[in-house]
Amino acid sequence: MTPAPVLVRLGGWLFRQRTWLPLPIAAALILVPASAAYAYSNAPLRIAGLALIAAGESLRLWSVHHIGAISRTRSGRLGPLISSGPFAIVRNPLYIGNIALWAGFAVFARLLWLLPIIVAVLACEYNAIVRWEEELLASRLGDSYRAYLGRVHRWLPSWSAPSAATPGATFNWRDTLFSERGTLIAIAAGLVLLFVKAGVENADSFLYFD
Repeated sequence: MTPAPVLVRLGGWLFRQRTWLPLPIAAALILVPASAAYAYSNAPLRIAGLALIAAGESLRLWSVHHIGAISRTRSGRLGPLISSGPFAIVRNPLYIGNIALWAGFAVFARLLWLLPIIVAVLACEYNAIVRWEEELLASRLGDSYRAYLGRVHRWLPSWSAPSAATPGATFNWRDTLFSERGTLIAIAAGLVLLFVKAGVENADSFLYFD
């Protein structure tokens, strides 16, 4: 079924603005007080949050290792069809990695009520972006991309899908880490801010108790 033109146009706009769109989520994570109900689950939630963040960023690194710096473009997706690595299993591993990252931050921040909101907002945003990307890539790459759509699912893993990896298609890990440096810095900064927030909240609780 062809996606609605309005959804496609919205996806194109969201794609170009996708750097700043998560900022309200980041602000909520930093400014909204942690749930007191989970005070005694602090360590397990932080471990679970860090595990989700690590899983999300690992998926992003694996993806960037195959797709390269094209993942940082702001206008249109250019270049050949990438169907190796994680792209042989699912069509949008970078966006799945992003959702896992933000979900991990929500868990780490003990804001579990915010978790389904984050997932729902990002799912709607990425769904529109993906519809725009698919229209663009189908028009540029033709039958090879349509065949790829037929064998690899948009969001769910396609474990039986054959890989179309091309020898030498991956980027070296130095270039991969350089391309991903912005995300890695943002993750580190986010964790530092959440640790500071936790320290302030603990100090406030101690003063109130005292």
